[in-house]
Amino acid sequence: MWMLRPQGPWSRPLADLVGPLIDPVLARQGFGQSDLILFWDDIVGERLAAASQPIKLQWPPRDRARTAEGAQPPATLVIRVETGFALELQHLSGAVIERVNAHLGWRCVNRLLLKQGPVERRSAAKPARAEPDPAIVIVAERVVGPIADEPLRLALTRLGARVLSRSPRGGHG
Repeated sequence: MWMLRPQGPWSRPLADLVGPLIDPVLARQGFGQSDLILFWDDIVGERLAAASQPIKLQWPPRDRARTAEGAQPPATLVIRVETGFALELQHLSGAVIERVNAHLGWRCVNRLLLKQGPVERRSAAKPARAEPDPAIVIVAERVVGPIADEPLRLALTRLGARVLSRSPRGGHG
C-alpha cells in the first residue's frame, strides 16, 4: 500500500505558518518576532518557564534611540513571574539576559523588569520533535568534527542535523 505524500508550497509544517501570523500581534508588545514567546521553555529552561512568561520588550524612547556608536540601545524585558518565585528569578537575571541575547543573536536585552502575578499555564504536552534521519546525523557529526567539549559537540551536531534536514540538499527536499 502506498501513501500519497503532499508536495508543493502548501505542504509546510504548521510552525512555519504560525510565526508570521502572530509576529504582527507580538510587535505591538515590542517583540520583533515570536521566538521569545514560542521558545521561552528552551531559552530559560522548563523550571524557570513554569513560573514565568515574557510579557513585552520595552525599548528606550526614540529620542535616545542610538548609542554613541550608532547602535540600537538594549531593551528591558518585562516578565510576569509567580509571586513566590520573583526573588529567585531576580538572582538569576544575569543568566536569563545572557540566554535571551544568545538565543536572539545580539545584545537585545540589558535588563529584566519583573511583574509579579499569576502565570498562564501552558499545556503539559510539548509537541514531539521529529528525529532527523540517521544518515543526516552522521553527516552533521562529520561536519562538526572532533571537539573536546562533549556537550558542545552534541549540541552542534543536533543543530547541524536539524539544519541539514530542512535544507533542499539534506535529503527531505
